Amino acid sequence: MKAYFKKVFILFAVLAFIPAVTSCSDSFFDLEPDDEVTGDKVYKTESDFELAVNACYSKLQTQMDFYIEMCEYRSDNLTLKAPTAGTQDRYDIDMFKETSANGILDKLWENFNNGIYRCNKILDKIDDAEFNADKKQQFKGEALFVRALTTFNMYRAWGNVPVARRVLTVNEALQLGRPSEQEMYDYLAGDLEQIINENMLPDNYDSKDVGRATSGAAKALLAKVYLTFKQPQKASVLLKGMIGSYELLPNIADVFDVDNKMNREIIFAVRYNKTVVGEGHGAWYSLTNLTDENNRTNTLNHLYDGTNDAREELLEYVKVPGVNTCLMRKFYDTRDESTRQYGSDNILIRYSDVVLMYAEALNEVAYSGSQDSEALSALNSVHTRAGLSPIDISDVPSQDEFRKAILLERQKEFPYEGHRWFDSVRLGGAIEAAAADGKSINDYQLLYPIPLSEIERINNTDILWQNPGY
Repeated sequence: MKAYFKKVFILFAVLAFIPAVTSCSDSFFDLEPDDEVTGDKVYKTESDFELAVNACYSKLQTQMDFYIEMCEYRSDNLTLKAPTAGTQDRYDIDMFKETSANGILDKLWENFNNGIYRCNKILDKIDDAEFNADKKQQFKGEALFVRALTTFNMYRAWGNVPVARRVLTVNEALQLGRPSEQEMYDYLAGDLEQIINENMLPDNYDSKDVGRATSGAAKALLAKVYLTFKQPQKASVLLKGMIGSYELLPNIADVFDVDNKMNREIIFAVRYNKTVVGEGHGAWYSLTNLTDENNRTNTLNHLYDGTNDAREELLEYVKVPGVNTCLMRKFYDTRDESTRQYGSDNILIRYSDVVLMYAEALNEVAYSGSQDSEALSALNSVHTRAGLSPIDISDVPSQDEFRKAILLERQKEFPYEGHRWFDSVRLGGAIEAAAADGKSINDYQLLYPIPLSEIERINNTDILWQNPGY
């Protein structure tokens, strides 16, 4: 993808003329009035908009903490036995003791809103620009996709949050209230349905642009929106059309091979390039020694017991040559000697996710007790890829048992990929899973508290109120 292979100094040089897009504070509310943004002068050409879209993708590169802290540590996959000076906020999230002053929540709220702002800037300006219509449509679709993805993550974390649909002045931003559930659904589904209905994004790209959002990525994300908002019929129809468009690689280890990036199973990933300064990343989930504490829960430690599941090997740690670092096979890469970075991608949507969502959608529409049902066939395609015997319909004799089987399969398929917490919330197993991990939680803790800094900034609980229970 161009965004990740351009020389960084070129990108910085151009973005220096787009202060609204690359605000150092990354704050949604720290905005200049629209008529004072000098960077508007560069929103004219195809090149201008390509760089602006690339800046939207680059924002996604800075959000790995969301998937680690707010997804994996919140779930029954990872835990901290005790906090240290630098992990108190993580510990509080893990133990369901976080407050609205939690620094992780505050940082990510700000990060997400800045990402939405970058997308809105493009969407506000692009219709008035004059360049190739097809390319304009693509850039618009990419901005809509990144905005929808970011907004969806905010919704899953905090519920109905204020969402700007255009660039706002400071005063307008301070008056932006929380939407209703229906409005939130309309925002999310509307952006993605527009992409699909207007054919804004291609099915694939040539090599230089691989990694940009595709029509398949928009469909998969929309399906998850439908499932999250209890629209399984819509999800099943959409997902049925995706079956067969991608591939479950026979060897799951090949999915995560850094020499096999953007393979036939990967639908959307946040791209990294370790050979370019600023475009790689640090060592995710790393250990210094193979004997170090890996923070896995008892649940995750025994998830694959006695099954010979091929996915278990992906969680093994191996030493990285030349450095005091050990990485999981799932995220394994060698460090670039020049930049001292790693380059594995953050895979957000895989075909196995689509297949399991299809099984979920069909089961939510109507449970089938047939061994030949489409839902069981979809579930088994992922299950047997791991080297396991097919699930028999007698093992899932009801809709609820089938739902639990999907939730378990998803936990085995996606550990460390940021799915588990929101899967368990969506499928109804979060409180039960926390209890099995020794934590007693309440329904209100299925959402996070709105950051205190935002509550205080607005200072009007009729517009922005705290989630109940906090």
